[in-house]
Amino acid sequence: MLTFVSGLVDAVSYLGLDHAFVANMTGNVVFLGFALAGDQELSVPATLLALGSFVVGAGVAGRLLPGGTAQRAFGPLVAVQALLVSAALAMTAGGAGQLAVVALLALGMGVQNAVVHRLGVPDLTTTVVTRTLTGLAADPWGAASVRRLVSVGALVCGALSGGLLMLRHGSRWALLAAVALLVWVAVLGWWRRTRLSPAAPPGGR
Repeated sequence: MLTFVSGLVDAVSYLGLDHAFVANMTGNVVFLGFALAGDQELSVPATLLALGSFVVGAGVAGRLLPGGTAQRAFGPLVAVQALLVSAALAMTAGGAGQLAVVALLALGMGVQNAVVHRLGVPDLTTTVVTRTLTGLAADPWGAASVRRLVSVGALVCGALSGGLLMLRHGSRWALLAAVALLVWVAVLGWWRRTRLSPAAPPGGR
């Protein structure tokens, strides 16, 4: 679901916010080079802001994730990401500047990537699939191949859904869909966190 969300928000940012990515930082690094070379369709400020905000989000979330706490912190941090995307949605509805929306979305994606990185689920980085595709092509078929196909498919479907919503209805519906999915994932994370919490001993001690 988080991989799907990555496709949604990148559709919003690339198609509607100065052709900058907020999830795929590899693309932003390349775009920055193109923009510095003089491509008029790309924005150096938007790309730099997305990169910086992503790093800040990942850095802050990483400091909140000491070793062995990623599973327990998953729900709360996804809830934080949902709040950041909700703020971006509110700014979009209020006609705020594009750079502010880019910053909020990239900040949220940095948080997402930090917690997913600490979880360490193979082939599910949620934002880039280059290594996933390499493993899918180079390694023998097995259980990992199915996971890799799901990862690639989720990103494609998220980008397709986000693109359709953007082109036909504007960014608000795409961001609203992202918020709904993030809230759902956060609730599932909270539920799992309660299951992982040890039961209180008798007498409340």
